[in-house]
Amino acid sequence: MQQTDSFQAMLTAVRAFHAKHRFAELGGEDMVYRVALMAEELGEISACVSKGKPNAELAEECADLLILLLGNAIAADFDLQQAFYDKMEKINQRASRIVEGRVRVSNFHPRGCAAEPDAGANADADADARGRDSHGDDARCNG
Repeated sequence: MQQTDSFQAMLTAVRAFHAKHRFAELGGEDMVYRVALMAEELGEISACVSKGKPNAELAEECADLLILLLGNAIAADFDLQQAFYDKMEKINQRASRIVEGRVRVSNFHPRGCAAEPDAGANADADADARGRDSHGDDARCNG
């Protein structure tokens, strides 16, 4: 297959794959089915990482997931490229946090972690008594 460094070229290749195998007519674009396929691919990616398999195998499994994601955009009729740039703009506005010793840049909050910092004049004074840092976040959330 000819290689082109273009999102549109990748999308075109996946569209051709879908057409060749009649995904739209034969259930290959059913989103519930596609979620199951993505879960399967994530399991294969996990196996590559946890079992120390060669990077070539990891790359192949990641490519499988990318193909599925591009296919999701086709099946659900949305602009994945625009969604990507919209999301990057959004997440670039977020501050990073250390959660269990690792950087995290998302709205995810582990169980027991505050979704929003506590406000108020006494936040610093009683932070330790509540097991929270001076921003009102559970101390476990910040490393």
